[in-house]
Amino acid sequence: MENLDRITTDVARMNGEPCIRNLRLTVRRVLEALALYPDRAELKQEYPELEDEDIRQALAFASALIEDKVVPLPNAR
Repeated sequence: MENLDRITTDVARMNGEPCIRNLRLTVRRVLEALALYPDRAELKQEYPELEDEDIRQALAFASALIEDKVVPLPNAR
């Protein structure tokens, strides 16, 4: 896995959830915000402390946690 130096954990902060640069902004919240604000400009207005590299590393962290397997989907009708 690549060096994700912007993803930090501290048991005393946000219940130990992975955060961005020791901020009170969890990786989970960044991913939720990306779903709500697909326009990066809007996202950065809502979270001005976020930098492009923070977003990239949050996505890389999440993708590393997902098991790589094929899931069959039901046939579309």
